[in-house]
Amino acid sequence: MDEQGFRQFLKKAGKKGHVIDGLVTQVEAFETFLAARSGIELDEALKKDVQDYVMSIDPGRVKIHIRGVILYFKFAGKLDLAHFAHAFREEGTARTRQVFKLRNFRGVDLEAIAKLEKSRIINVEHMLEAGKTPDNRKKLSKQTGIPLKTILELVKLSDLSRLGAIKSVRARLYYDAGLDTPDKFTKWKMEDLRKMLVEFVERTGFDGIAPLPKELNNAIEAAKRLPRAVQY
Repeated sequence: MDEQGFRQFLKKAGKKGHVIDGLVTQVEAFETFLAARSGIELDEALKKDVQDYVMSIDPGRVKIHIRGVILYFKFAGKLDLAHFAHAFREEGTARTRQVFKLRNFRGVDLEAIAKLEKSRIINVEHMLEAGKTPDNRKKLSKQTGIPLKTILELVKLSDLSRLGAIKSVRARLYYDAGLDTPDKFTKWKMEDLRKMLVEFVERTGFDGIAPLPKELNNAIEAAKRLPRAVQY
């Protein structure tokens, strides 16, 4: 780590001495992890290393421990890694809030939801964990008697909920309009996406309005930053 340069970078950003010390300590912890696990230097870190590090931290403390790493990547000019780490920090922050329940999605099969709840799959986090791979989804379908198509729909709705303020109505709108995974957002320009959604609402009579430009732009940017959580 270029500690001296990093400290100067933080000082120019207006950080106070004790804050700088804490951020440097966070980067040192990441360095120690890299050396112990892979025998590599900080400047050699890849996205997989960041992901593995986050997975090694208590979920409730990711927001705190990853901040210094994000800032160091920005200092080093590795903006792709900074954005990648930031996505984990946002996701960790979201997990401290109430987790969205599957039965609160609009238009879902409540009988299927009840079967999942008996298996203790109640919210979007449970669904993402239980259905993150094709094999997982087939196994869950066999165990619960729920059609594979329904399992996949619930996984996709749960995946969409990771894009921020996308829950009951928004998730259903995006899913029905063909934007059924976060990755599909990255292929759109905001103006074109809004036009498509406005036309979809008008054509289908969807009970809701198309998102405003700012909301759509936020969703697209979030989709670009978020690490992929599901194998389709």
